Amino acid sequence: MNSNANNMNHHHQSSIATTQDLDPPPPSPSASASASASAATTTTTTHRYHPQPHPLQPQPTRRPRGFAATMSNNANTITTSTPPPKSRKEREKEKERTKLRERHRRAITSRMLAGLRQYGNFTLPARADMNDVLAALAREAGWIVEADGTTYRQSPPLPPPVANLSTINHYNNNNNTSNMGAYPARSVESPLSSSSWKNCSTRSSVDCQPSALRIDETLSPASLDSVVVAERDTKFDKCTSATAINSPECFGADQIVQDIHCGEHGNGFSGTFSVPVYVRLATGLINNFCQLVDPEGIKDELRHLKSLCVDGVVVDCWWGIVEGWNPQKYEWSGYRQLFDIIREFEIKLQVVMSFHEYGGNDSGGIYITLPQWVLEIGKSNQDIFFTDREGRRNTECLSWGIDKERVLRGRTGIEVYFDLMRSFRTEFDDLFTDGLISAVEIGLGASGELKYPSFSERMGWRYPGIGEFQCYDKYSLQNLCKAAKVRGHSFWARGPDNAGYYNSKPHESGFFCERGDYDSYYGRFFLNWYTQVLIDHADNVLSLASLAFEDTQIVVKIPAVYWWYKTTSHAAELTAGYYNPTNKDGYSPVFDVLKKHSVTMKFIVPGLQVSYNEIDDPLSDPEGLSWQVLNSAWERGLTVAGQNAQSCYDRDGFTRLVEIAKPRNHPDHRHFSFFVFQQPLPSIERTICFSDIDCFIKSMHGDSSNSEF
Repeated sequence: MNSNANNMNHHHQSSIATTQDLDPPPPSPSASASASASAATTTTTTHRYHPQPHPLQPQPTRRPRGFAATMSNNANTITTSTPPPKSRKEREKEKERTKLRERHRRAITSRMLAGLRQYGNFTLPARADMNDVLAALAREAGWIVEADGTTYRQSPPLPPPVANLSTINHYNNNNNTSNMGAYPARSVESPLSSSSWKNCSTRSSVDCQPSALRIDETLSPASLDSVVVAERDTKFDKCTSATAINSPECFGADQIVQDIHCGEHGNGFSGTFSVPVYVRLATGLINNFCQLVDPEGIKDELRHLKSLCVDGVVVDCWWGIVEGWNPQKYEWSGYRQLFDIIREFEIKLQVVMSFHEYGGNDSGGIYITLPQWVLEIGKSNQDIFFTDREGRRNTECLSWGIDKERVLRGRTGIEVYFDLMRSFRTEFDDLFTDGLISAVEIGLGASGELKYPSFSERMGWRYPGIGEFQCYDKYSLQNLCKAAKVRGHSFWARGPDNAGYYNSKPHESGFFCERGDYDSYYGRFFLNWYTQVLIDHADNVLSLASLAFEDTQIVVKIPAVYWWYKTTSHAAELTAGYYNPTNKDGYSPVFDVLKKHSVTMKFIVPGLQVSYNEIDDPLSDPEGLSWQVLNSAWERGLTVAGQNAQSCYDRDGFTRLVEIAKPRNHPDHRHFSFFVFQQPLPSIERTICFSDIDCFIKSMHGDSSNSEF
């Protein structure tokens, strides 16, 4: 063993000597010995080639590179073992896990930014990053942040004047445009208590104004931020309780002035076309016995709207109230009293002929059914209501299958609608003569919109389900049977049996999936018939409405069914009655009928798109749908109006509404003829900033004094 080791060592030394023979001739033996000693203490030598060092010698500290790094096959070189490469399946799993982590992170960031915009009133762009958030926090703390990121402390502001209750009340009494005083609490029975704009205006002074904290120059940025957050939280705690919301501790007189005057800088809409703004009054002003509820509260509400320079209000006239108990016995007393109050404030009025039911999770406990005598008929003949594939009846509105069937005490559905409209026109002839009523909206389906009730929550539907076809009542199936016989295929007289359910997704059904039955011969026949029933209903009702309201602007509301818009089938639009897949324009035939009757098309402008995980993404496109609907209507010469959806209440939403109502670069300078502002739900009404609403109305009017949102 020892001899073998000595031989190997000798062999190795000889190999080193052989390698060194390639260099210049070696010096004398004594010089070689000294050179070897110096080489033992020196870690670097210069050679033409770089052989691997001896295992017993100290290892160099520099990592081998280039040619030396490739000599890993040398048996005398100590190397570390590398992990085996991952399989393709493992790499794919790792990619998916990375994607899920990134989606989760983006979802959390999106919620945080939305909360800062909505509850903290931070001015953040649509695609904000961390720099934008830090800049907003710095500005909130009283620092100046320039465009290049330069940040410096501004001079300390003067402390705000102390305002007492008498000062605020004096200010309110002398300035009718504010209406910011401490309002008395409304009674629980009043429907206006859940929709009062006064809560928005009072809360705005808490959430929308900059902090009045005096800045100490000796504080560091970190300590300054902590003080600002603590001061802000203290103010919020004082002002969120029901008893302190109107107390003078929550806001000062200077903050009220800042709320009234939005600012001094324009936002690009000054000098543009003026779009009148109407506000939809809360449902529940008239009870089920057609009596006006809380007249004084309504006057306060109208006074506040008047101070906002609103052009008019919108009131629903409910069929279930006016003709609620006996056929052709109309009761208008409550509406007469309400309209007289509106006349006193000299603002315009739009009336909605609401032939549908009202109520649900977001109704605030208010429930308005169809007339009782109609419901009595429905007990013995349930086919007067829309019916789904499982035979469940939807009492939200009458089926269009009975538009020409005399099943309503000797009258057809069209005649019932016309009789109510004619009664209204006769009862309020003086308001039409005086020009108080500027327009009449005709309800043509579920929620007053021209659509099938395919998204009924009472049937279990939840967004973003595709909905179900509503054509299985007796009268609609008879109509379908006639259409199939005319086509020559009697076996087509049926609804699709593979269209899924209310909460299905398009790819889960054989009818709506990619290359599904919706584009087959039968599918095209059925969808053409289904949408033609919707068009015929609109044509029949509008023909009689034009007779009842001659020389009056008539309005029809079009829904915004934007989910699954990026799929080929547009399944949600198909079940709602709009045959609008990617290879067909489903809105043109509808707009041709509206143009025939010179009707104004009012489009429900969808809110900002909600972020979803990719797994549950409904492939929605609100912008794409809005572009198609509005341009299709304008190309046919229709007058177009708009109304906001329930989700358009943050600062970005208000800005987007103005941009849609008045497109900046439209070649024909198209814009809305008017805009109806839908008041917020009770659950979110206090998160709205009063100054945002004020600036929104001024931007719609093209007022040069408006400010940035």
